[in-house]
Formats: sequence, C-alpha cells, structure tokens
Amino acid sequence: MGVSAPSTILAQDSLSQASIQAQQTQAELQQRIDAADDATREALERLRQAGQQADRLESYNAELAPIVDNQAKRIASEKQALTQISVTREALPGEMRQMVEQLREMIEADMPFLRDERLARVDDLEQMLSRDDASQADKLQRLFSAWRAELAYGREMDQWSGPLEGAQSDAASQGSQMAREVDYLRVGRTGWYYVTPDDRAGGVWSVADGEWEALNGDQIGEVRRGIRIAQDQSAPALLHLPASLVVGAGRSATEGRS
Repeated sequence: MGVSAPSTILAQDSLSQASIQAQQTQAELQQRIDAADDATREALERLRQAGQQADRLESYNAELAPIVDNQAKRIASEKQALTQISVTREALPGEMRQMVEQLREMIEADMPFLRDERLARVDDLEQMLSRDDASQADKLQRLFSAWRAELAYGREMDQWSGPLEGAQSDAASQGSQMAREVDYLRVGRTGWYYVTPDDRAGGVWSVADGEWEALNGDQIGEVRRGIRIAQDQSAPALLHLPASLVVGAGRSATEGRS
C-alpha cells in the first residue's frame, strides 16, 4: 500500500494539466467565436447600410428620371432648332433678294411721289446684299428699315417742296404750275397733291390715269390748308379734296392729321 502514492500524484498532475489545456483551448475557441460574431455583426451592418444606400439611390433615380427625360427632350428640340436655323441661314439670302424685288415692284406700281429717293433706297439695298463684309443681321436690319419706311407712307401726312413730278394732263399744264418748284401735300396713299407757290394752279394725282388732274380754286385752298396742318401750323381738320386712289363710291373727302 505504501508504493501507490506516487502514482496517484502523477495521475492528478496529468489530470490537472489536461484540464488547464482544455480550458485554454476553450478560451481560444471562445475568442474565435467572439471574433467571428463581431465580424458577422460588422458584415450585417455593412449589408444593412448598403441596402439603405441602394434604397436612397433608387429613390433618387426615380426623382431624376423625369428631369433626365426633359433634358433629353430639350436637347432634341435644340438640335431640331439648330437644323432649322441652318436651313433658314441657307435660304435667307434668296429670301432677302426676293423682298427687295417686291419692294421695288411696289414702289414702281405706287404713286410716283419721291420716286427717285425711294428707288435709290432699293438700289442701296441691292448693293448691300452683294457685299461680303456686311453681316446677315445688318442686311436684315436695313431691309426691314426700308420696308417700315414704305409702310409708314400709308399712315403719314407729309408736305415738301420740289420740282413737279410725273406726267401732266392738258388741263393741268396751264398757267404758273409749270414753274420749277411746287408745294406738295401727301395724305397717306389716298391723296397726292401739289400747288404752285402763288396758289394759281394745283393738281391731284390720278392713279387710274397716271397723270395730274387740275384742281379748282377752292380745292387749291384746301391743299394749302392741308400743308399747314402737315407743318403743325393749323389744327387737324377734314379736307374736302378729290382722292388720288378712289377706294369706294362717294369718297371725295380727305382727313387731315389727327
């Protein structure tokens, strides 16, 4: 019985050593489990954040979609406009030449008041259209200015002095109206008149006959009164004068500036 004590002590030491190793192994395993749990939680958190970001991106894309669609439509519209501008730019020179030709035809068919001045304006336009150093914008501005001037003649009352223009009928070629200078009155495009400085003769331009027709004494007085109105020397009034261009039956009175 005395020899069994050392064996018992050795067995206890071995058992204690095994227990310590088992505890260490378990501790290490627990550390690995804890580390794995931390990594898993971090991965789950990143996944959750990624999901939230994906939701935000999807919402943003949904808001952005109509904006992108509108931008695409705007770009397409601008491309179409640029194409139209290019086509217009190519056609513009021909259109401007046609407008100048129409302007000349209108002047030549109109009453011949200030004809030389008006045709000279057209000649200047034609020369400008052939110039390479003038921009399209400058050409258009000059062209529109010329057209506005012509259209204004139909709304204005004007007076000036100058040589007697146009053909003269036998009735209008008597007395002092053959003098070099006469006084003119134009009422829009409905009446064009002249009187001599001494008021002894006067005429109304007949569009139908293309010549001057003589005015009587009372009518000459009305022309002189119209000249004073055009000069702002007399109040506007109704002028009783024959019209150059008869636009309706019974229209023989011409209204002064209002």
